[in-house]
Amino acid sequence: MPGPDTSAIRDETPIARKAWYRSLYAQVLVAMLIGIAVGHFFPAFGESLKPLGDAFIKLVKMIIAPVIFCTVVAGIASMKTLESVGRVGAKALGYFLIFSTLALIVGLVVGNIVQPGAGLDIDPASLDSDSIREFQGKAKDQSIAGFLLNIIPDSLVSSFTSGQILQVLLVSILTGVALAMLGAKGARITSAISDFGPVIFRIVDIVMRAAPIGVFGAMAFTIGKYGIETLLGLGKLVATFYLTSIVFMILFLAPIARIAGFSLWRLLVYLRSELVLVLGTSSSEAALPSLIEKLEKAGAEKPVVGLVVPTGYSFNLDGTNIYMTMAALFIAQATNTPLSLEQQILLLLVAMISSKGAAGVTGAGFVTLATTLSVVPDIPIAGMALILGIDRFMSECRALTNFIGNAVATLVVARWEGALDRSKLHAALKIRRRLPVDLGDEKNSTAEKKQQ
Repeated sequence: MPGPDTSAIRDETPIARKAWYRSLYAQVLVAMLIGIAVGHFFPAFGESLKPLGDAFIKLVKMIIAPVIFCTVVAGIASMKTLESVGRVGAKALGYFLIFSTLALIVGLVVGNIVQPGAGLDIDPASLDSDSIREFQGKAKDQSIAGFLLNIIPDSLVSSFTSGQILQVLLVSILTGVALAMLGAKGARITSAISDFGPVIFRIVDIVMRAAPIGVFGAMAFTIGKYGIETLLGLGKLVATFYLTSIVFMILFLAPIARIAGFSLWRLLVYLRSELVLVLGTSSSEAALPSLIEKLEKAGAEKPVVGLVVPTGYSFNLDGTNIYMTMAALFIAQATNTPLSLEQQILLLLVAMISSKGAAGVTGAGFVTLATTLSVVPDIPIAGMALILGIDRFMSECRALTNFIGNAVATLVVARWEGALDRSKLHAALKIRRRLPVDLGDEKNSTAEKKQQ
């Protein structure tokens, strides 16, 4: 009588681990440390390396529009009904509104408790307003009507060259809906777009190989231009902002992740390469294509990922929201400008509106802050010169918090929508557990019993 089949056990030999220095995570981390050292010891040379970081960001932005288009079009066109598109969008926007408001409130509360600007006693008239004139000019263009009109591209093709994520998203949604309405004819086009998707993501893989070079240049420039001493001078504000962002994740993002059935910590470990990339480039956009790919591998269905991630990059900016209320209070405290409760509520309401549409790139948060302060005249806008030197350092935390918030939002909305494959999620977040039975997934266990 033949014994039990042990081939599955024999095939279960441990897979050889890739050498640590071949990992993108390790390469980017080492490049970042080298960039910091070069910028500190050779500041002039480090400042001259700015084009390396800029070039990498441009490479990533070059591929963002095709990634969003292929993901969203294929996802929407494959949905059973168009009602599900509106349902996913409504759930995502509801989530964004709640957590963006929470982030603003957290920044306001911590700013009042810690008071990072108290005691500086700075005269607004003594500040160099010329240094922020560029940001004031950009802020004047950031009205609600202007933001809404800017979602509509000048032409169908220009949306792919404008660099505006929401324009690409609008065209992609319209294209996906049109293909879904065409029936069989649209299915053939959808299939072709789906087949082209792997080509786009292969380009993403190629571009990501240049990430260590881009991170090295960006960090060398930042430290070379502003110096580590800049952090020490206004360290209280920087430290408060970083700690507040961590507290926000612990108090709000971690519980909602747990309710949705996954661990925030395990998600961060899963996205560690992208997090280091965002930290090194100070831009959450740098990791957008890779985030979309990894969330799909983690079990979130393509339509949900395609809708939630791009939309979140404009509407779900937790880090930017914390920064805006805290930085505004810092300027008011540093210049001895008293703010009543009513004025602080007005500040929060204005920030809720002005924060929507801020891009996930370096400097966008500073422009948004200028927009907010221009509507709240009690706070001297010239006080922005106080934080201009350290804004680059805080932009790293803004980008990280925005990125993590959008990753959590996508998985949570996917879970609400019933569009999250738990077995894939467990496999992605618990990589060491290789056997299906170890994943605790009922579907895999049932399938295994049937085979036996």
